Amino acid sequence: MTMPVRESFLLLKAAVPAVCLCETCGSNPGTPCMTSNKPDHQPVMLQQVLNGLNIRRDGIYVDCTYGRGGHSRAILEQLNDEGRLFVFDRDPLAFRHAEQLFRHDPRVIAIHGAFSLLAEKLGGYQVLGEVDGLLFDLGVSSPQLDEADYGFSFLRDGDLDMRMDPATGMSAGAWLNHADLKEIEDVLRTYGEERYARRIARALVAARDSEPLTRTRQLAGIVAAAVPTRERNKDPATRTFLAVRIFINNEIGELEAVLRQVNEVLKPGGRLVVISFHSLEDRVVKRFMASEARGNRFPPGIPVTEDQMTPTLRIISKAVKPDENEVRHNPRARSAVLRIGEKIAA
Repeated sequence: MTMPVRESFLLLKAAVPAVCLCETCGSNPGTPCMTSNKPDHQPVMLQQVLNGLNIRRDGIYVDCTYGRGGHSRAILEQLNDEGRLFVFDRDPLAFRHAEQLFRHDPRVIAIHGAFSLLAEKLGGYQVLGEVDGLLFDLGVSSPQLDEADYGFSFLRDGDLDMRMDPATGMSAGAWLNHADLKEIEDVLRTYGEERYARRIARALVAARDSEPLTRTRQLAGIVAAAVPTRERNKDPATRTFLAVRIFINNEIGELEAVLRQVNEVLKPGGRLVVISFHSLEDRVVKRFMASEARGNRFPPGIPVTEDQMTPTLRIISKAVKPDENEVRHNPRARSAVLRIGEKIAA
């Protein structure tokens, strides 16, 4: 199979210095590890993902949310020399990690960008309609949560950024310091399903009148003071941080945009595997799969045949959740929901 820009891509990979940036063996302590497969980089529901992708050894697969490559490495282990793996991530550090890890493997192509660019980017490699499997592991990766500078964690003090790609868009701090009360309230209620959205929005607007909102622990403290009750085993800032992150990164919009490209990208029999961690994400995925499995919709009362319905996906798995053993060893997997669909031949 011909890859149009293979030579230039390999030259780019060769130009990247082979450095390690982990705490124990690198020259930049405190930055995310770029080479190790440490226990905290645990891919969620790995075996279920591999089963869902139904991997062919010479197939073409796309990990649309590379993170730190746990799923990608497992997929690659099942491919032969003819197989291909594309990995996407809009986080520059994750992209560099992929370049480093796979710099000597010609089967892998790493792409820096949002997965909403899926069809556009794959079109450059002439593989539209030839992909055997798409994987989406939505949300943020463990290294992003663990590294304070991203601003995703209310447990660690860092800049109030929350952008998956710090080079694009507006930071969470910039938005929170300029948005009006109603907009903040709507974001917290819509994306965080926060019952105290108005209380929190008022508290944030009042607080920024005294000093700008710039730090994650500052935001967490304001939210904690504004919320009158506590959910069991949940920090009061959880929903606020989730809502702001989803909004800043347009995560629901990105997901809806890429799902519209699935049928253009997959080949007949190709699999779509999605792991969601939030009810809004899962709802979008569930509705998409149900709609594509149902096919064309007609007004009530109009007689139609099965041929006219033309469904495009077959639902392989409605909802799979991690077992107790996985949750015990990887608590971040506890809210994961996996769904699998398969493209139907035209």
